Amino acid sequence: MIETLPLFHRISGRPVVVLGEGDAAEAKRRLVERAGGVVHADLGTGAAAGARLAFIAHEDDARAQADVAAAKAAGMLVNATDRPALCDFTVPSILDRSPVLVAVGTGGASAGLAKQLRLRLEALLPQSLGSLASALQSARGRLRERFPDAGERRRALDAALTAGGVLDPLVTGSAERVDGWLDGAGAQAGECVEITLRSDDPDDLTLREARLLGAADVVIHDSRVVPAILNRARADAERRIDGAQRRPDRLTVVLRLPAGA
Repeated sequence: MIETLPLFHRISGRPVVVLGEGDAAEAKRRLVERAGGVVHADLGTGAAAGARLAFIAHEDDARAQADVAAAKAAGMLVNATDRPALCDFTVPSILDRSPVLVAVGTGGASAGLAKQLRLRLEALLPQSLGSLASALQSARGRLRERFPDAGERRRALDAALTAGGVLDPLVTGSAERVDGWLDGAGAQAGECVEITLRSDDPDDLTLREARLLGAADVVIHDSRVVPAILNRARADAERRIDGAQRRPDRLTVVLRLPAGA
């Protein structure tokens, strides 16, 4: 179970309080400025009155605790550098392929681990990924015209964006194929796959089973299937309880997959 909720918070043009000194505070200032926020270095200024976020990067514990308390009393959410117990939120390691952002977090457990995972992903995700996202955003109107039904539209995108698909996001040049794909795209009904569960532990799923579960549009399951397994499916996947599946000798999940999965 996750203990934090990952969110992308818009701060462009908005005040953000950053208090502290040294490299840690300077890194937070750069982070805020890169996102378009307006840095304020004083909790008491009127200009900072509308701030929702505060970064506290003091080296002295007593000073950090005092400013954290003051910021929270003012209604701000607080990040306190190297003090996870005082934090309302943590700052992930960010991979920037604007407008695509990949944030890797560990809930404050290890910034070094998050950084190394991000560096591995840097080598996998091409610079053209942002161009693909922008091209898809520009094509929203055409996409809705081509596929008026939301489910059909999602299946068409799933098929195009899957590994080896015409818009495979890990292949350089996919952005240039968006218009041609829309000119001739067609969504096909996907197949159904049955998974036999070996236990209630999601770690016992094979890599293939986990991938299929995460790709399914519809998950049809026995009522005895535990939430830990079902949570491996997409949050927007349709879920159905099928009483006819009840068998004492085995527990199964039937998945309806998008075309190309």
